[in-house]
Amino acid sequence: MNCTLLIGFKGRNNLSGELVKALGRDYCLLTNSFGGVKKDIDAIDAAYDSVILFGVDKNLAGTVRIERTAEKDGIRCSSRLDLERMTDGFREAGLEAKVSETPTAYLCNEAYWHLLRKFSGRAVLIHIPTMKNADEFFVVKVQRALGF
Repeated sequence: MNCTLLIGFKGRNNLSGELVKALGRDYCLLTNSFGGVKKDIDAIDAAYDSVILFGVDKNLAGTVRIERTAEKDGIRCSSRLDLERMTDGFREAGLEAKVSETPTAYLCNEAYWHLLRKFSGRAVLIHIPTMKNADEFFVVKVQRALGF
């Protein structure tokens, strides 16, 4: 298929969902529940080359955090994508970025874990700020950072 799928979460005022819509590429929105996330991911076509999952972290402002790993039931899965290059792209686009080695503990981690398994590591979770903590150029910066 040679293409990247962008994924955000459903919900009013959820920047992850708004971002994937605004980027104008193949995207889907996940349900905001553990059971719904698994069901939504099971329905995704596995032919995509890679997947970028965006999740919101209310503690971020003007920065993004790229997650290397997800963990479920003591089993860790890691991204096989070039996260350092991705980090450089965000910095060049004017967004501070760092790679986290510590899995998060909520719904984003659950979704990321299932995506890493389904796509054999060809996925990444990028935590972004809330709408309130993102500037008016955030979407353009992400677009530039990812080369879209």
